[in-house]
Amino acid sequence: MKAPVFSNHGCRLNAYETKAMEELAEQAGLRDAVVINTCAVTAEAVRKARQDIRKLRRTHPDAKLIVTGCAAQTEPDTFAAMDEVDAVIGNTEKMQANTWASLSGDFGTEPVQVDDIMSVTETAGHLIDGFGTRSRAYVQVQNGCDHRCTFCIIPFGRGNSRSVPAGVVVDQIKRLVDRGFNEVVLTGVDLTSWGADLPSTPRLGDLVLRILKLVPDLPRLRISSIDSIEVDEALMQAIATEDRLMPHLHLSLQHGDDLILKRMKRRHLRDDAIQFAQEARKLRPDMTFGADIIAGFPTETEAHFENALALVSECDLTWLHVFPYSPRPGTPAARMPQVNGTLIKERAARLRAAGQAQVTEHLSKQVGKTHRVLMESAIMGRTEQFCEVTFETPQAEGAIVGATIAAHTDTQLIA
Repeated sequence: MKAPVFSNHGCRLNAYETKAMEELAEQAGLRDAVVINTCAVTAEAVRKARQDIRKLRRTHPDAKLIVTGCAAQTEPDTFAAMDEVDAVIGNTEKMQANTWASLSGDFGTEPVQVDDIMSVTETAGHLIDGFGTRSRAYVQVQNGCDHRCTFCIIPFGRGNSRSVPAGVVVDQIKRLVDRGFNEVVLTGVDLTSWGADLPSTPRLGDLVLRILKLVPDLPRLRISSIDSIEVDEALMQAIATEDRLMPHLHLSLQHGDDLILKRMKRRHLRDDAIQFAQEARKLRPDMTFGADIIAGFPTETEAHFENALALVSECDLTWLHVFPYSPRPGTPAARMPQVNGTLIKERAARLRAAGQAQVTEHLSKQVGKTHRVLMESAIMGRTEQFCEVTFETPQAEGAIVGATIAAHTDTQLIA
Protein backbone atom coordinates (compact mmCIF):
# COMPACT_ATOMS: atom_id res chain seq x y z
CA MET A 1 0.00 0.00 0.00
CA LYS A 2 1.34 3.39 -1.02
CA ALA A 3 1.47 6.65 0.93
CA PRO A 4 -1.02 9.28 -0.29
CA VAL A 5 -0.08 11.69 -3.06
CA PHE A 6 -0.82 15.40 -2.46
CA SER A 7 -1.28 18.03 -5.17
CA ASN A 8 -1.34 21.67 -4.04
CA HIS A 9 -2.85 24.58 -5.93
CA GLY A 10 -2.82 28.29 -5.11
CA CYS A 11 -1.41 30.37 -2.29
CA ARG A 12 1.19 29.90 0.44
CA LEU A 13 -1.58 29.30 2.96
CA ASN A 14 -2.81 26.38 0.87
CA ALA A 15 0.73 25.02 0.78
CA TYR A 16 0.92 25.33 4.57
CA GLU A 17 -2.35 23.45 4.94
CA THR A 18 -1.26 20.77 2.48
CA LYS A 19 1.72 20.08 4.73
CA ALA A 20 -0.63 19.86 7.72
CA MET A 21 -2.88 17.45 5.82
CA GLU A 22 0.08 15.25 4.97
CA GLU A 23 0.80 14.90 8.69
CA LEU A 24 -2.87 14.28 9.56
CA ALA A 25 -3.19 11.66 6.82
CA GLU A 26 -0.03 9.91 8.00
CA GLN A 27 -1.30 9.81 11.58
CA ALA A 28 -4.61 8.35 10.35
CA GLY A 29 -2.85 5.69 8.28
CA LEU A 30 -4.36 6.83 4.97
CA ARG A 31 -2.99 4.83 2.02
CA ASP A 32 -3.59 4.53 -1.71
CA ALA A 33 -5.13 8.00 -1.98
CA VAL A 34 -4.67 11.18 -4.01
CA VAL A 35 -5.55 14.52 -2.39
CA ILE A 36 -5.98 17.71 -4.45
CA ASN A 37 -5.99 20.96 -2.46
CA THR A 38 -7.75 23.39 -4.81
CA CYS A 39 -7.75 27.17 -5.30
CA ALA A 40 -10.79 29.30 -6.17
CA VAL A 41 -9.24 32.74 -6.70
CA THR A 42 -10.11 32.76 -10.42
CA ALA A 43 -12.21 30.73 -12.82
CA GLU A 44 -8.93 29.62 -14.39
CA ALA A 45 -7.78 28.23 -11.03
CA VAL A 46 -10.92 26.07 -10.84
CA ARG A 47 -10.42 24.91 -14.44
CA LYS A 48 -6.84 23.89 -13.63
CA ALA A 49 -8.05 21.97 -10.57
CA ARG A 50 -10.50 19.98 -12.69
CA GLN A 51 -7.76 19.33 -15.24
CA ASP A 52 -5.41 18.12 -12.49
CA ILE A 53 -8.10 15.81 -11.11
CA ARG A 54 -8.56 14.13 -14.49
CA LYS A 55 -4.79 13.79 -14.95
CA LEU A 56 -4.24 12.34 -11.47
CA ARG A 57 -7.08 9.85 -11.96
CA ARG A 58 -5.39 8.58 -15.13
CA THR A 59 -2.04 8.15 -13.37
CA HIS A 60 -3.59 6.68 -10.18
CA PRO A 61 -6.58 4.67 -11.45
CA ASP A 62 -7.05 2.62 -8.27
CA ALA A 63 -6.51 5.33 -5.65
CA LYS A 64 -9.16 7.10 -3.59
CA LEU A 65 -9.33 10.61 -5.05
CA ILE A 66 -10.13 13.31 -2.49
CA VAL A 67 -10.76 16.97 -3.40
CA THR A 68 -10.50 19.76 -0.85
CA GLY A 69 -9.53 23.44 -0.64
CA CYS A 70 -11.29 26.68 -1.55
CA ALA A 71 -12.85 25.49 -4.81
CA ALA A 72 -14.18 22.39 -3.06
CA GLN A 73 -15.63 24.66 -0.35
CA THR A 74 -17.31 27.05 -2.77
CA GLU A 75 -18.34 24.51 -5.46
CA PRO A 76 -18.69 21.11 -3.75
CA ASP A 77 -21.35 19.90 -6.19
CA THR A 78 -19.10 20.65 -9.17
CA PHE A 79 -16.43 18.28 -7.92
CA ALA A 80 -18.80 15.69 -6.46
CA ALA A 81 -20.33 15.35 -9.93
CA MET A 82 -16.98 14.41 -11.49
CA ASP A 83 -16.68 10.67 -12.14
CA GLU A 84 -13.02 10.77 -11.09
CA VAL A 85 -13.77 12.06 -7.56
CA ASP A 86 -14.49 9.82 -4.58
CA ALA A 87 -14.81 12.43 -1.81
CA VAL A 88 -15.08 16.19 -1.38
CA ILE A 89 -14.10 17.77 1.95
CA GLY A 90 -14.32 21.41 3.01
CA ASN A 91 -11.66 23.80 4.29
CA THR A 92 -12.68 23.24 7.91
CA GLU A 93 -12.94 19.47 7.61
CA LYS A 94 -9.54 19.11 5.94
CA MET A 95 -7.81 20.35 9.11
CA GLN A 96 -9.56 17.89 11.46
CA ALA A 97 -8.01 14.58 12.49
CA ASN A 98 -11.35 12.74 12.57
CA THR A 99 -11.91 13.57 8.88
CA TRP A 100 -8.72 11.77 7.92
CA ALA A 101 -9.53 8.89 10.23
CA SER A 102 -12.82 8.39 8.38
CA LEU A 103 -11.12 8.71 4.98
CA SER A 104 -8.55 6.06 5.89
CA GLY A 105 -11.30 3.45 5.95
CA ASP A 106 -14.40 3.10 3.82
CA PHE A 107 -16.01 6.35 2.71
CA GLY A 108 -19.38 5.29 4.03
CA THR A 109 -22.40 7.40 3.11
CA GLU A 110 -20.85 10.89 3.20
CA PRO A 111 -18.80 11.45 0.06
CA VAL A 112 -19.28 15.22 0.53
CA GLN A 113 -18.20 16.70 3.87
CA VAL A 114 -18.50 20.50 3.49
CA ASP A 115 -20.02 22.52 6.34
CA ASP A 116 -20.82 26.23 6.65
CA ILE A 117 -17.41 27.95 6.67
CA MET A 118 -18.98 31.14 8.07
CA SER A 119 -19.70 29.39 11.36
CA VAL A 120 -15.99 28.68 12.01
CA THR A 121 -14.47 30.81 14.77
CA GLU A 122 -10.98 29.34 15.23
CA THR A 123 -7.89 28.80 13.09
CA ALA A 124 -5.93 25.57 12.81
CA GLY A 125 -2.62 27.41 12.86
CA HIS A 126 -1.26 25.31 15.69
CA LEU A 127 -1.23 22.10 13.66
CA ILE A 128 2.31 22.30 12.30
CA ASP A 129 5.42 24.33 13.06
CA GLY A 130 5.63 25.96 9.67
CA PHE A 131 6.81 24.51 6.40
CA GLY A 132 9.25 25.48 3.67
CA THR A 133 12.82 24.91 2.64
CA ARG A 134 15.65 24.24 5.07
CA SER A 135 16.21 27.99 5.21
CA ARG A 136 12.74 29.55 5.35
CA ALA A 137 9.56 28.57 7.21
CA TYR A 138 6.01 29.84 6.70
CA VAL A 139 3.75 30.30 9.72
CA GLN A 140 0.00 30.78 9.46
CA VAL A 141 -1.16 33.50 11.85
CA GLN A 142 -4.55 34.33 10.34
CA ASN A 143 -7.26 32.82 8.15
CA GLY A 144 -10.44 34.10 6.48
CA CYS A 145 -11.58 37.61 5.56
CA ASP A 146 -14.29 39.95 6.85
CA HIS A 147 -14.26 42.14 3.72
CA ARG A 148 -16.41 41.58 0.66
CA CYS A 149 -14.59 42.88 -2.40
CA THR A 150 -16.96 42.57 -5.33
CA PHE A 151 -14.65 40.33 -7.39
CA CYS A 152 -13.60 37.93 -4.64
CA ILE A 153 -14.95 34.47 -3.83
CA ILE A 154 -12.31 33.73 -1.18
CA PRO A 155 -14.34 34.75 1.95
CA PHE A 156 -16.86 32.07 0.94
CA GLY A 157 -14.02 29.54 0.77
CA ARG A 158 -12.19 30.68 3.88
CA GLY A 159 -14.87 32.15 6.12
CA ASN A 160 -14.57 35.19 8.37
CA SER A 161 -11.26 36.42 9.76
CA ARG A 162 -9.75 34.39 12.61
CA SER A 163 -6.40 35.04 14.31
CA VAL A 164 -3.87 32.73 15.93
CA PRO A 165 -3.04 34.13 19.41
CA ALA A 166 0.32 35.88 19.67
CA GLY A 167 1.64 33.49 22.31
CA VAL A 168 0.99 30.49 20.07
CA VAL A 169 2.77 32.23 17.17
CA VAL A 170 5.79 33.16 19.28
CA ASP A 171 6.12 29.62 20.62
CA GLN A 172 5.98 28.23 17.09
CA ILE A 173 8.68 30.59 15.88
CA LYS A 174 10.92 29.77 18.84
CA ARG A 175 10.71 26.09 17.91
CA LEU A 176 11.50 26.89 14.28
CA VAL A 177 14.56 28.92 15.26
CA ASP A 178 15.70 26.07 17.54
CA ARG A 179 15.45 23.78 14.49
CA GLY A 180 17.78 26.06 12.52
CA PHE A 181 15.47 28.19 10.39
CA ASN A 182 16.97 31.61 9.62
CA GLU A 183 13.82 33.20 8.22
CA VAL A 184 10.13 33.04 9.11
CA VAL A 185 7.33 34.35 6.89
CA LEU A 186 3.98 35.29 8.45
CA THR A 187 1.07 34.22 6.24
CA GLY A 188 -2.69 34.66 6.18
CA VAL A 189 -5.63 35.43 3.91
CA ASP A 190 -6.01 39.02 5.18
CA LEU A 191 -2.89 39.44 7.27
CA THR A 192 -3.44 43.05 8.34
CA SER A 193 -6.72 42.07 10.00
CA TRP A 194 -4.78 39.90 12.48
CA GLY A 195 -5.85 40.51 16.07
CA ALA A 196 -9.28 42.06 15.47
CA ASP A 197 -10.98 39.00 16.98
CA LEU A 198 -8.57 38.61 19.92
CA PRO A 199 -8.87 40.10 23.44
CA SER A 200 -7.75 43.77 23.50
CA THR A 201 -7.72 43.72 19.66
CA PRO A 202 -3.96 43.89 19.02
CA ARG A 203 -2.72 44.79 15.53
CA LEU A 204 -0.28 43.12 13.16
CA GLY A 205 2.45 45.56 14.14
CA ASP A 206 2.07 44.51 17.79
CA LEU A 207 2.59 40.89 16.75
CA VAL A 208 5.67 41.74 14.67
CA LEU A 209 7.28 43.73 17.50
CA ARG A 210 6.47 40.99 20.01
CA ILE A 211 8.05 38.29 17.83
CA LEU A 212 11.22 40.32 17.31
CA LYS A 213 11.47 41.07 21.03
CA LEU A 214 10.73 37.57 22.34
CA VAL A 215 12.66 35.65 19.67
CA PRO A 216 15.96 37.56 19.61
CA ASP A 217 17.75 34.71 17.81
CA LEU A 218 15.48 34.94 14.75
CA PRO A 219 17.65 36.54 12.04
CA ARG A 220 14.91 37.43 9.54
CA LEU A 221 11.16 38.00 9.79
CA ARG A 222 9.17 38.51 6.60
CA ILE A 223 5.55 39.52 6.04
CA SER A 224 3.53 38.16 3.13
CA SER A 225 0.74 40.08 1.36
CA ILE A 226 -0.80 43.01 3.27
CA ASP A 227 -3.56 45.56 2.75
CA SER A 228 -1.70 48.88 2.95
CA ILE A 229 -4.74 50.86 4.14
CA GLU A 230 -4.88 48.68 7.28
CA VAL A 231 -1.22 49.05 8.28
CA ASP A 232 -0.98 50.27 11.89
CA GLU A 233 1.47 52.61 13.63
CA ALA A 234 3.31 49.76 15.35
CA LEU A 235 4.02 48.11 11.98
CA MET A 236 5.32 51.40 10.61
CA GLN A 237 7.52 51.64 13.70
CA ALA A 238 8.85 48.16 13.03
CA ILE A 239 9.57 49.07 9.40
CA ALA A 240 11.52 52.11 10.58
CA THR A 241 13.49 50.54 13.45
CA GLU A 242 13.76 46.77 13.04
CA ASP A 243 16.51 45.60 10.67
CA ARG A 244 15.38 41.99 11.15
CA LEU A 245 12.03 42.81 9.52
CA MET A 246 12.73 42.31 5.83
CA PRO A 247 12.40 45.37 3.53
CA HIS A 248 9.97 43.75 1.11
CA LEU A 249 6.18 44.11 1.26
CA HIS A 250 3.63 42.64 -1.13
CA LEU A 251 0.66 44.99 -1.39
CA SER A 252 -2.92 44.02 -2.15
CA LEU A 253 -3.62 47.03 -4.40
CA GLN A 254 -5.78 45.44 -7.16
CA HIS A 255 -6.08 48.64 -9.23
CA GLY A 256 -4.96 52.24 -9.63
CA ASP A 257 -8.15 54.04 -10.61
CA ASP A 258 -10.43 55.47 -7.93
CA LEU A 259 -13.72 54.61 -9.66
CA ILE A 260 -12.66 51.01 -10.30
CA LEU A 261 -11.40 50.71 -6.71
CA LYS A 262 -14.83 51.85 -5.48
CA ARG A 263 -16.56 49.36 -7.77
CA MET A 264 -14.26 46.69 -6.40
CA LYS A 265 -15.34 47.79 -2.90
CA ARG A 266 -11.72 48.30 -1.89
CA ARG A 267 -11.03 50.45 1.16
CA HIS A 268 -8.30 52.65 -0.35
CA LEU A 269 -7.87 55.12 -3.21
CA ARG A 270 -4.85 55.46 -5.51
CA ASP A 271 -3.42 58.37 -3.47
CA ASP A 272 -3.56 56.19 -0.33
CA ALA A 273 -1.42 53.56 -2.07
CA ILE A 274 1.10 56.13 -3.32
CA GLN A 275 1.29 57.82 0.09
CA PHE A 276 1.90 54.50 1.86
CA ALA A 277 4.67 53.51 -0.54
CA GLN A 278 6.37 56.89 -0.14
CA GLU A 279 6.10 56.81 3.66
CA ALA A 280 7.40 53.25 3.97
CA ARG A 281 10.34 53.98 1.68
CA LYS A 282 11.08 57.16 3.62
CA LEU A 283 11.27 55.08 6.81
CA ARG A 284 13.22 52.28 5.10
CA PRO A 285 15.03 53.50 1.95
CA ASP A 286 15.86 49.95 0.80
CA MET A 287 12.18 48.90 0.85
CA THR A 288 10.84 47.12 -2.24
CA PHE A 289 7.21 46.42 -3.11
CA GLY A 290 5.31 43.74 -4.92
CA ALA A 291 1.62 44.07 -5.69
CA ASP A 292 -1.50 42.29 -6.90
CA ILE A 293 -3.20 44.09 -9.81
CA ILE A 294 -6.28 42.98 -11.74
CA ALA A 295 -6.49 43.71 -15.47
CA GLY A 296 -9.85 44.11 -17.16
CA PHE A 297 -12.16 44.51 -14.18
CA PRO A 298 -15.79 45.05 -15.34
CA THR A 299 -16.44 48.58 -16.71
CA GLU A 300 -12.66 49.27 -16.97
CA THR A 301 -12.03 51.78 -19.76
CA GLU A 302 -8.66 52.54 -21.35
CA ALA A 303 -8.39 55.62 -19.11
CA HIS A 304 -9.07 53.51 -16.01
CA PHE A 305 -6.44 51.03 -17.13
CA GLU A 306 -3.87 53.75 -17.77
CA ASN A 307 -4.26 54.81 -14.12
CA ALA A 308 -3.52 51.23 -13.03
CA LEU A 309 -0.51 51.11 -15.35
CA ALA A 310 0.80 54.42 -14.04
CA LEU A 311 0.59 53.16 -10.46
CA VAL A 312 3.40 50.68 -11.22
CA SER A 313 5.91 53.50 -11.59
CA GLU A 314 4.27 55.92 -9.14
CA CYS A 315 4.54 53.36 -6.30
CA ASP A 316 7.79 51.99 -7.74
CA LEU A 317 6.43 48.45 -7.70
CA THR A 318 9.00 45.77 -8.48
CA TRP A 319 7.31 42.36 -8.28
CA LEU A 320 3.84 42.24 -9.84
CA HIS A 321 1.21 39.50 -9.63
CA VAL A 322 -1.06 40.35 -12.56
CA PHE A 323 -4.49 38.71 -12.65
CA PRO A 324 -6.59 38.89 -15.82
CA TYR A 325 -10.12 39.36 -14.48
CA SER A 326 -12.42 36.36 -14.71
CA PRO A 327 -15.97 36.43 -13.31
CA ARG A 328 -16.69 34.27 -10.27
CA PRO A 329 -20.36 33.21 -10.08
CA GLY A 330 -22.03 34.57 -6.97
CA THR A 331 -19.92 37.75 -6.77
CA PRO A 332 -21.32 41.24 -7.51
CA ALA A 333 -18.64 41.90 -10.15
CA ALA A 334 -19.87 38.94 -12.21
CA ARG A 335 -23.13 40.86 -12.77
CA MET A 336 -21.38 44.06 -13.94
CA PRO A 337 -20.74 44.90 -17.63
CA GLN A 338 -17.76 42.75 -18.65
CA VAL A 339 -14.65 43.78 -20.61
CA ASN A 340 -13.83 41.94 -23.83
CA GLY A 341 -11.61 38.91 -23.14
CA THR A 342 -9.04 39.77 -25.81
CA LEU A 343 -8.71 43.26 -24.35
CA ILE A 344 -8.25 41.82 -20.86
CA LYS A 345 -5.35 39.65 -22.08
CA GLU A 346 -3.76 42.60 -23.87
CA ARG A 347 -3.96 44.81 -20.76
CA ALA A 348 -2.58 42.03 -18.56
CA ALA A 349 0.36 41.69 -20.95
CA ARG A 350 1.02 45.46 -20.78
CA LEU A 351 0.98 45.33 -16.98
CA ARG A 352 3.40 42.39 -16.96
CA ALA A 353 5.72 44.23 -19.35
CA ALA A 354 5.70 47.27 -17.07
CA GLY A 355 6.47 45.01 -14.11
CA GLN A 356 9.34 43.35 -15.95
CA ALA A 357 10.81 46.77 -16.79
CA GLN A 358 10.68 47.65 -13.08
CA VAL A 359 12.39 44.37 -12.17
CA THR A 360 15.16 44.92 -14.71
CA GLU A 361 15.76 48.45 -13.43
CA HIS A 362 15.86 47.27 -9.81
CA LEU A 363 18.27 44.43 -10.57
CA SER A 364 20.59 46.71 -12.52
CA LYS A 365 20.85 49.05 -9.53
CA GLN A 366 22.12 46.18 -7.34
CA VAL A 367 25.28 45.55 -9.38
CA GLY A 368 28.32 46.41 -7.27
CA LYS A 369 26.32 46.37 -4.02
CA THR A 370 26.79 43.88 -1.19
CA HIS A 371 23.77 41.93 0.02
CA ARG A 372 23.07 39.47 2.79
CA VAL A 373 21.69 36.43 1.02
CA LEU A 374 19.72 33.57 2.58
CA MET A 375 20.75 30.41 0.72
CA GLU A 376 17.83 28.27 -0.46
CA SER A 377 20.13 25.78 -2.19
CA ALA A 378 23.88 25.42 -2.67
CA ILE A 379 23.91 27.93 -5.54
CA MET A 380 20.74 30.04 -5.12
CA GLY A 381 19.54 32.40 -2.40
CA ARG A 382 17.53 35.57 -1.85
CA THR A 383 18.40 39.05 -0.69
CA GLU A 384 16.50 40.82 2.05
CA GLN A 385 14.39 42.41 -0.73
CA PHE A 386 13.62 38.88 -2.03
CA CYS A 387 15.75 39.13 -5.20
CA GLU A 388 17.02 35.77 -6.43
CA VAL A 389 20.83 35.48 -6.43
CA THR A 390 22.85 32.74 -8.13
CA PHE A 391 26.38 31.75 -7.10
CA GLU A 392 29.10 30.01 -9.09
CA THR A 393 30.66 28.67 -5.88
CA PRO A 394 28.46 26.45 -3.68
CA GLN A 395 27.41 27.90 -0.31
CA ALA A 396 25.96 26.30 2.82
CA GLU A 397 22.23 25.76 2.34
CA GLY A 398 20.23 27.69 4.93
CA ALA A 399 23.11 30.04 5.77
CA ILE A 400 23.02 33.83 5.44
CA VAL A 401 26.08 34.89 3.43
CA GLY A 402 27.47 38.25 2.35
CA ALA A 403 27.72 38.59 -1.43
CA THR A 404 28.78 41.29 -3.87
CA ILE A 405 26.59 41.46 -6.96
CA ALA A 406 28.60 41.18 -10.18
CA ALA A 407 25.86 41.10 -12.84
CA HIS A 408 22.22 40.29 -13.49
CA THR A 409 19.87 38.56 -15.91
CA ASP A 410 16.23 39.54 -16.54
CA THR A 411 15.15 37.76 -13.37
CA GLN A 412 18.20 37.13 -11.16
CA LEU A 413 21.25 38.69 -9.62
CA ILE A 414 24.62 37.01 -10.09
CA ALA A 415 27.10 36.99 -7.20
